[in-house]
Amino acid sequence: MKHVFQVGWIVVVTFTLVNCSTKSEIKNTAIDNTTSGSYVLVWSDDFDLDGPPDPTKWTYENGFVRNEELQWYQPENAFCENGLLVIEGRRETFPNPNHSPGSENWKENRKEAAYTSASVTTKGLHTWKYGRFEIKAKIKTQPGLWPAIWTLGADQPWPEGGEIDIMEYYDHSILANAAWAGAEPYSVIWDDTKRPMSHFGEDDWSEQFHIWRMDWDETSIKLFLDDELLNTIALSETINKRGTVTNPFKIPHFLILNLAIGGKAGGDPSNTPFPSRYEIDYVRVYQVNN
Repeated sequence: MKHVFQVGWIVVVTFTLVNCSTKSEIKNTAIDNTTSGSYVLVWSDDFDLDGPPDPTKWTYENGFVRNEELQWYQPENAFCENGLLVIEGRRETFPNPNHSPGSENWKENRKEAAYTSASVTTKGLHTWKYGRFEIKAKIKTQPGLWPAIWTLGADQPWPEGGEIDIMEYYDHSILANAAWAGAEPYSVIWDDTKRPMSHFGEDDWSEQFHIWRMDWDETSIKLFLDDELLNTIALSETINKRGTVTNPFKIPHFLILNLAIGGKAGGDPSNTPFPSRYEIDYVRVYQVNN
């Protein structure tokens, strides 16, 4: 997810995308084809058990976090239901326990949050360097909503640890980005692309599930939406200009799924209906079988 100031082998893999009536059929097809193409499934979550997300796989961000966003992140807004992970944005008042009148820090000078949402992450639990990441999800494309699928470098400050935005939506557009550290303090170098929703050409696009994919190896990051290549980032170019990490995309990253509301890029949610559901059908990570 964009902070607003805020595999070594060539492998040909054939995926057959089919409209299946059950998630298990989709999963088995993907595993069979991927394994035969030298990739193996190394981590996944199909969210089959109702209740909180699996605590061995997911943890949470809490409170006001970044980008002067309007929501208060809390675990209660993420839950599994009918085989989906639901991240629910709600218009509700939440008192800010860190409120400090007169503070210049936006996280402290707000008396309360007008919205709540959730951000789930594998930080501290699971990281990966290289692989194929595939996420099937449905997002609402309405003003003020800022859903994202993204990664950050493990155990490194931002942006020296790098950021990969497999998906983010705002300003009526889909984005696919990567970021790393510029030479000056707080400066960031972006390799980003933006597609307006008109590019996808379907009136009911936001009522359908879509597949976001990242193919990441030691030479490049390729970001796809429903098999359309949105962006290719050459790792020969992603060299940090400061910090101790030379190339942030040659270190392990962890995954984040979140629904932000408003903030520096999210837009005005005041006329958007709530609650609003960001639904994830599955998350799968494949790596080359050595």
